[in-house]
Amino acid sequence: MVSAFVGMSCTLRFGSPWSLKPIRKSRVSVSQERSIIEVGKEQENTTLFGQTTTKDRNTSPKSQKIQVDDLPPLVGALKASAEQNAASFHFPGHNRGRAAPSSLSQLIGIRPFLHDLPELPELDNLFAPEGPILDAQKEAAKLFGASETWFLVGGTTCGIQAAIMATCTPGDYLILPRNSHISAISAMVLCGVLPKYIIPEYDTEWDIAGGVTPSQVDQAMKELEMEGRKAAAVFVTSPTYHGICSNLSAISQLCHLHKIPLLVDEAHGAHLGFHPQLPYPALHQGADIAVQSTHKVLCSLTQSSMLHMSGSIVDRERICRCFQILQSTSPSYLLLASLDAARAQVSENREKIFNEAVELAIETKAMIDKIPGISVLDFPHFSNFPAIDPLRLNIGVWLSGLSGFEADEILSRDYGVVSELTGTRAITLAINLGTCREHVQRLVSGLRHLSATFSPIQGIEERVDDNRYAPFNDIRVCLSPREAFFARKIKVSIKESLGEVCGELICPYPPGIPLLIPGEVITEAALNYLLQVRSEGAVISGIADPLLSSIVICSA
Repeated sequence: MVSAFVGMSCTLRFGSPWSLKPIRKSRVSVSQERSIIEVGKEQENTTLFGQTTTKDRNTSPKSQKIQVDDLPPLVGALKASAEQNAASFHFPGHNRGRAAPSSLSQLIGIRPFLHDLPELPELDNLFAPEGPILDAQKEAAKLFGASETWFLVGGTTCGIQAAIMATCTPGDYLILPRNSHISAISAMVLCGVLPKYIIPEYDTEWDIAGGVTPSQVDQAMKELEMEGRKAAAVFVTSPTYHGICSNLSAISQLCHLHKIPLLVDEAHGAHLGFHPQLPYPALHQGADIAVQSTHKVLCSLTQSSMLHMSGSIVDRERICRCFQILQSTSPSYLLLASLDAARAQVSENREKIFNEAVELAIETKAMIDKIPGISVLDFPHFSNFPAIDPLRLNIGVWLSGLSGFEADEILSRDYGVVSELTGTRAITLAINLGTCREHVQRLVSGLRHLSATFSPIQGIEERVDDNRYAPFNDIRVCLSPREAFFARKIKVSIKESLGEVCGELICPYPPGIPLLIPGEVITEAALNYLLQVRSEGAVISGIADPLLSSIVICSA
């Protein structure tokens, strides 16, 4: 249930921002990123990914009562509450597992139900925390170098919506890349923000869009200034789903020169900074807000995320009000506790926790590089960007005469290898803390099988390139996302839709990046790309007719 706005008090502000110390980057470096970015005055004895910490003077007395066995604050509180011999006359209806559906309890056991508790007094309140939730969020802020951290039970989608709503008002302009996640578009619908799109660099050989460069952000600002306007915020996705990282250090300096906050969709980067060969995290590079999917590369439960704030440009009280509107009033304590546990897991061994994963990723790339007809995305592709996350493997298969969809199906069916993302020319895999060598060997064996079994079709490079369309090259906006969302709509055949204003949000899924957004003119390039990826096996989400015989358009 989504809460209505109520006058709840927000989380207490604690401490000061940290002086962020640099961590070595892998591969290509950018001079601005090597500088120490001060985000505020240093808190006593506390550092980013810090070696030392001091006891927080603001620790709530209430939180001291619920620590159990030196467990993370919220995990300990949940354990203690679940172990009570309570006569429960409260929700949820399974009553601490007593009435758990047998089909599910036989699958996952009874313990998840025992710990699926509501907002009991000893478990604190997500919207006005003063006990274990507050303590858990403080510990997360220390680890990630934030001035304040909020736990999210609505995924990074909720955090991105809150970040945009907290910094923009109706009619404001938001600078953002056209390949932003659907959550940024939904945020503009919710609060009436107008987009100023940056067209990302696009590699047609890989059919992959890149990040955002500082010069593109600067140009977008200048174009708005020429129209007598100013951006309310800049929104950047870094790293992208494919692991491509933007130069956030230079972008943040540019934003702050104009007194504009930098918001970063860091859904795929919660692990950054915890190994010398991992790229710098967003907060380290001066971002004002970074939203992370803690469940992606770190180990919390799916749907759990964090929003980190640094500095004082963004109004934290307004962030709180946004969460009161966007977050559920019945948050899952399993999700919240998993965030606390994931933070503790990294904190216990922050210097070495990713050693094995990074080493395994480097070894895997070296093995794949030797396979004929198989490619691994690396520099010089996207050389305008400072780094590619070494834990994200983008494997090109087109030289073997296969699409990414075809290769993915064979690997899954014959080798039990399940990829994270499938594209027209490549598959993307995520190396994480649970990746093991046996699974890597199955992947390599599967790719060797593809190489030996499938031969390149003569002239395939020319054939593919002739039919390749960069999908974001011709963007024409007629209506704002909000205007288009509420506009009257009709359904027409796909041939009749050419030149009309799109009325639905169409995403070749995953990763949830829209090819067409409500309010944009439907172009021939977009239709050709849509039909192409659909023919190669892509699942199209958002569209009313997944068979693509018709499209919803805005009518007068």
